Amino acid sequence: MALYHTEDQAMLADTARQFMGEEGTIAKQLRHWRDRNCKDGFGHALWKQFAELGFTGILVGEADGGLGMGHVGAGIVLEEIGRNLTPSPFLTSSVMAATAIGAGNEELRGRYLPGLLAGDSVFAVAIDEGPKHRPERIATRAERAGNGFKITGSKAFVVHGGSADMLVVAARTAGADDDHDGITLFAVPRDASGLSQDVVRLVDSSMATHVKLDGVQVDADAVIGEVDGGRELLNRVLNAGRIGAAAESIGVAGGAFDMTTTYLKQRKQFGQLIGEFQALQHRASHLYSELEIARAAVIKAQQLLDAGSEKAELMVSVAKAKAGKAAGLAVKEGVQMHGGIGMTDEYDIGLYMKRDRALAEFMGDMYYHAERVAQLSGY
Repeated sequence: MALYHTEDQAMLADTARQFMGEEGTIAKQLRHWRDRNCKDGFGHALWKQFAELGFTGILVGEADGGLGMGHVGAGIVLEEIGRNLTPSPFLTSSVMAATAIGAGNEELRGRYLPGLLAGDSVFAVAIDEGPKHRPERIATRAERAGNGFKITGSKAFVVHGGSADMLVVAARTAGADDDHDGITLFAVPRDASGLSQDVVRLVDSSMATHVKLDGVQVDADAVIGEVDGGRELLNRVLNAGRIGAAAESIGVAGGAFDMTTTYLKQRKQFGQLIGEFQALQHRASHLYSELEIARAAVIKAQQLLDAGSEKAELMVSVAKAKAGKAAGLAVKEGVQMHGGIGMTDEYDIGLYMKRDRALAEFMGDMYYHAERVAQLSGY
């Protein structure tokens, strides 16, 4: 597979780049909603604009009214989101939740997808139960009750949980907490009795919640996929989120790199542009090469996911680890090359560092995925 975009994907990239560069800027979105202490952390008007451009349905099949452009298409949008630090529920709603809902029956898809496609609905995914990403262990329980299930447990750091109209909840319907099988995914409405959320603001000013499920009663039609057989679907949702976060990290790294190189061409010391100092040129060159390698890994993983390759899972972890490492380097170099002002809120470079930290932890940091690559490779 060639590691470049098709004509349709290139057109999508142009559209996303122009839209985010005009409507999704740091001043218009991130700083605007942060400074107003917005409870959602993003603008619903912008989310409606996402829908008008078809972005909200980018992973939704054409038969259900979406664009069906796959993970490469979603990654194109996410890279521009990252480049502009645009706050939106795109990753949780249009990537992860859409992947889950797409595996549901016709009735469930008809219940939730129209709202997503119209930009009227926001969804969240509740998987992790501790401070770190460990989806191998699911302790939240769902027991049969009447014609449905009663869900009891807790979920941690559910991004956009407080804004979500529905939560995709991973719960255990059989076996021990660490068992591979016995997982079921549920579509739980936000107003379900027994569901409560404590809101937390993350380091990048995005919003998340700690979710408590105290005997939440759902009907059987809330099940997404198969009862006890949800691990495969859960892995698909996780891979979608991981490669989506990796693509956004590439955008964050690219935005930080562009801002830093621009500063190097403007800032003078000792009567000379600092970009003319060979030491800084070498560091910038090294960073550029790291970003291009990471971008290639991300595109490859997206293509393998879209092709349904058995190698996709391994490559997703390679991409998440590599993108996380490259983005971490980009924001650190950016802040350092800016000097003392890089630590002030007046300059945007520090905002890139904060977003990188949140993305690095989301769906597993580079150490988690490096270990996962080793395990999947037989070590």
